[in-house]
Amino acid sequence: MLKDSDIREGLFSYLEDSYNKIRIFEEKNIGESRADVLMVMDSLVYGIEIKSDADSYTRLESQIKDYDKYCDKNILVVGSTHGQHAAEHIPEYWGIITVEETENGLDFYKLREEKANPKLLLKNQLELLWRPEIAHIQEINNLYKYSGKSKSFVREYILKNLEEDILKKAITDELFERDYTKIAEVINNYRTEHNQKKRRKRKYKKKKKGFIS
Repeated sequence: MLKDSDIREGLFSYLEDSYNKIRIFEEKNIGESRADVLMVMDSLVYGIEIKSDADSYTRLESQIKDYDKYCDKNILVVGSTHGQHAAEHIPEYWGIITVEETENGLDFYKLREEKANPKLLLKNQLELLWRPEIAHIQEINNLYKYSGKSKSFVREYILKNLEEDILKKAITDELFERDYTKIAEVINNYRTEHNQKKRRKRKYKKKKKGFIS
């Protein structure tokens, strides 16, 4: 019986082979859920939920709502025991990838192609960024800084002043450049420059995947 941990590494290799330049983030909070995988491409954010043979569909309905708020496209990855009935539990625009254990290792198969998510809200996708990343978007697009305003105010300002295609490209560019080893330094430098108190040191999990060409 395949478990989540058995699937991940093989899945990442499959995604690297199947798509162009990508970056992968694991266990990312989106709304009230935690996305198993966010896969970033040029101007696209994919949500990937893994349901291994050991998992159930109990929380999937609420997870789908959150994935749909943040991601351009979504994929459900399922073990062989879920393969036949996976489509019954997700919207028709979600893709399906099945995984099966064979003598030669894991076999991944695209059972259904993913389509554009009609429920995406770009303002939610902008929430995936840190404040310094948002500030960089303002800078390179010659927008007013509004450094003393709240993040929600600045996000609304950006949404009103940048065309959607430019903003989507900017969001994914920032995610591609994100360096988790420097998160505290980046945020504290930003806060120092804007006369804000530094945050206390926090521990961040190092992400397994970086840039993939």
